[in-house]
Amino acid sequence: MSSSSAPNQPPEIFVVEECRGVLRVFNDGSILRSTEPSFIMPVEDDGSIEFADAVFDANHNLLLRLYRPRHRLPTDPPKLPIFFYFHGGGFCIGSRTWPNFHNYCLRLAADLRAIIVSPDYRLAPEDRLPAAINDSFSSILWLRSQALSSHPNPLLQDGDFSLVFVSGDSAGGNIAHHLAVRFGSDLGRAELEPVSIRGYVLLMPFFGGTQRTRSEATCPPDAFLNLEVNDRFWRLAMPVGSTTDDPISNPFGPGGPELREVQFEPMLVVVGGEDLLRDRAVEYAERLKEWGKPVEVINFDGQPHGFFTFQPRSEPADRLMQSIRRFMVQNGCHKLV
Repeated sequence: MSSSSAPNQPPEIFVVEECRGVLRVFNDGSILRSTEPSFIMPVEDDGSIEFADAVFDANHNLLLRLYRPRHRLPTDPPKLPIFFYFHGGGFCIGSRTWPNFHNYCLRLAADLRAIIVSPDYRLAPEDRLPAAINDSFSSILWLRSQALSSHPNPLLQDGDFSLVFVSGDSAGGNIAHHLAVRFGSDLGRAELEPVSIRGYVLLMPFFGGTQRTRSEATCPPDAFLNLEVNDRFWRLAMPVGSTTDDPISNPFGPGGPELREVQFEPMLVVVGGEDLLRDRAVEYAERLKEWGKPVEVINFDGQPHGFFTFQPRSEPADRLMQSIRRFMVQNGCHKLV
């Protein structure tokens, strides 16, 4: 009598899901995660921005990073606007500490003359959605606690809590949408007082759905965010048993909030001409505009997903920064020189 394997031999362990060389899921359910990205990128820090980490959710050991210009300019207002930036990574990878996100926040602080708040959030598949979205709510409410505190974080002491903007790229853009919905009512705004969110900037937001869009179907396989990677992120991040038509992924999915009724603050939606996510973001913005919501779309022809963090000093990244500055001025900020 023969056997294909020796008795008591341990089963073979192998990778069933892999994300960017950072996250590996094995067939036995175990997970191996690196805290570092798989790419090498130098940190571009000229010393003009001071930054520090702070805990905003002790229960889940979640930190955020605060950035503030080290020296005030004659043209700066007495108090600086506060600008949230939620990083991307398909809800599965990424951190405030990664050099691409860190570099981008350094530039945001310098160019916008603002205090930048860059929160982490729980990642899938260890913590599937809506964990990340719930964490984002907590980070905004942490800012409210700072506004009410007699001893706020030192980097927030000259922040204008009545002049807050919320931004995020990719998965962070999805988070920004959910924040806009959560606080897009009289009750939601009252929940934040004295914090006031003046606008949202969705950078190539990570939306999904079961029906393929043209930009998804025609995305080349060698793109940084291709269809295979996109689907893997959703497969690992969505609640077990859900499809990408869940409103967590698809803003217009069944069972979600009625977006016609949301009192959206002004919103800037940024899309890239070569981004797999382009069509979903454009449809999102166009439908909201049809309902009379204050939404503007800017398209960067020829640009791939995440161009502004991987090439932060490129000409398109410069134009994007100028567009964000203009949007902030239009919505209450002191004119940025």
